[in-house]
Amino acid sequence: MSLILGIDTGGTFTDGVLIDLDTKEVRKKAKAFTTREDLSIGIRNCIENMGELDPHQVRLAALSTTLATNAIVEGRGCRVGLILIGHEASGELPAQQVAVVSGGHDITGMPVSDLDLEAVRRAVKDMHGRVDTIAISSYLSIRNPEHEQAAQQIIQELWDVPIVCAHQLTTVLGYYERTVTACLNARLLPVIAGLLAAVKEVLKEKRISAPLMIVKGDGSLMSETLTREKPIETILSGPAASIVGAVFLTGRDSALALDMGGTTTDIAILEKGRPRMNREGATVGGWKTRVEAAEISTFGLGGDSYIQVSKDRKPLIGPRRVWPLSVTADKYANLIEELQKVHYDAQLMELQPADCFMLLKKPDSQEQWNETEWSIILALEESAHNIFTLADILRRDPNLLPLKGLEQAEVIGRSSFTPTDVLHAANKFTSYSVEAARAGAKILARQLRLGQAEFSEKILNEIHAGLCMTVLQSFVYRKGLNLDLNTEKGVNFLLDYLLHRNPSPGFTTNITLDYPIIALGAPATGYLPAVGDSLNTPVLIPPHAEVANAIGAAAGQVVEVIHILIKPVEDGGFAVHTPWSRELYKDLEEAEKIAAKMGEGTALERARRGGVPNPELIVEKERVISQAAVGKNGVFLETRIEITAIGHPTWESR
Repeated sequence: MSLILGIDTGGTFTDGVLIDLDTKEVRKKAKAFTTREDLSIGIRNCIENMGELDPHQVRLAALSTTLATNAIVEGRGCRVGLILIGHEASGELPAQQVAVVSGGHDITGMPVSDLDLEAVRRAVKDMHGRVDTIAISSYLSIRNPEHEQAAQQIIQELWDVPIVCAHQLTTVLGYYERTVTACLNARLLPVIAGLLAAVKEVLKEKRISAPLMIVKGDGSLMSETLTREKPIETILSGPAASIVGAVFLTGRDSALALDMGGTTTDIAILEKGRPRMNREGATVGGWKTRVEAAEISTFGLGGDSYIQVSKDRKPLIGPRRVWPLSVTADKYANLIEELQKVHYDAQLMELQPADCFMLLKKPDSQEQWNETEWSIILALEESAHNIFTLADILRRDPNLLPLKGLEQAEVIGRSSFTPTDVLHAANKFTSYSVEAARAGAKILARQLRLGQAEFSEKILNEIHAGLCMTVLQSFVYRKGLNLDLNTEKGVNFLLDYLLHRNPSPGFTTNITLDYPIIALGAPATGYLPAVGDSLNTPVLIPPHAEVANAIGAAAGQVVEVIHILIKPVEDGGFAVHTPWSRELYKDLEEAEKIAAKMGEGTALERARRGGVPNPELIVEKERVISQAAVGKNGVFLETRIEITAIGHPTWESR
């Protein structure tokens, strides 16, 4: 038997599956809590939770990860030095040291001025010891990368430091965005290297010698070697893997894939078995990149969304994530009794009566924490506690406990009432502590002056309406509209009746989706059928929907795409712009033929390096002729060639 190990590290859980390479069946699956302080711990636990496995049967390990996305959002990574050639970048940049030198090219790929080699040397000398990696971005290097390549060579002669060139990451116009992409890629190099080393160590412990591949933001797989060079390609890896999993589990080519995870709900619309690609580039942590990724709409509503009661006694759901009470009390049973003792009317300023806290990691040193913070750490060392119990232990007012810094540093974690607890309290999902969920529901119900049954129904309806809105909002985003359905009064008026949030105004509204919904994620069974009823579309909940991301990782293909542009030059002849050079040819037919041959060879070679022995090759060529041109045949503007090598990775037994 030949198996593929698929692993997904989500915000709450790390999921794992073993898929039979021949039958495409899921042989084993498991979950473990994601350990954000060290992802390898959660991955190790997940593999162990699958039980006994023959490591020699595992031919490939594939990982989808939130690490790159989270690192960018949180500003983590190494110090980056940036060398800009030919032009300053307009806007803030994710680099610690920036130098601008003369050089760069025009839109045809001709040099604007010579590269200032001495200025490059001075910049490197100035950055030495002050940065950990160097990014190089030259103006219009996508038309001619020679200045970036020359600068890279100089730096390599002067200093053994990781170097990233912008032209190696994208062929799309946009100097600022390409520069940001190069800087972020440089910043992530040690971050992703650390993850890969940790995962490799876990695989070694389990005697799994199979190659490791990573899911890219477009859902395809990338080799370990390439991942070390281009970690930026792994942003949005997890949501992309869920899309691949949706297609694998249902066989549907056309559908709306909705993955309700712990932190977010991710939505992608599938056509012809693939999501639409965001050609302009994904935006992560406020940084606009030129990384091509699946077009995914993400909303801050998940199974772990924080449910609070506002000062004016209204329920608030998300976008903040906390640990569900049912999950936390499954490990710390004392929380059940502590929650049952809570007085719902207790006065709290920034906390909720149902809030509980647990120790995530004890710091090695006490030095950075004050006396009270350290006493909180010690109080939580043996068990988690509700906020009132914790305050009693420390003999302090709960409003005066310094919890914020400990939370931000992820030394302690907050657990409170969530949509996962709603399902437990309503007896719709009972994998964890139902008693803790019901105790939490009782606290919030009393705050809202409702009975528990009425409260559960109200929250279920709110979450149902929220999910319906996310589905509709994803179509708004797809149209490129900057319109928020939740804030548009006219739209909201109609949607309130559509989603049955208000009595009928004397007319009937209806909406029918053109796509079935593929519901993925652990909370899908509890919430999505009602969404399908409201939107008059079938809801497909396939077997193994709760581990769809891990399945998507295991089922992914290697996809290597090469873009080549051919344009006429003023002196006659044609310039071929490839990702690695600019070449001149006299004849268009010759230029197209040679360009296609070079692109095919490169795409095939990269796919084979990715483990695909016999890649399928797809070549698309488009000649662009000016429609407004004078003359019978118009005027030739450019030829665009896209070469794709695609296939499933397969590996011989080792």
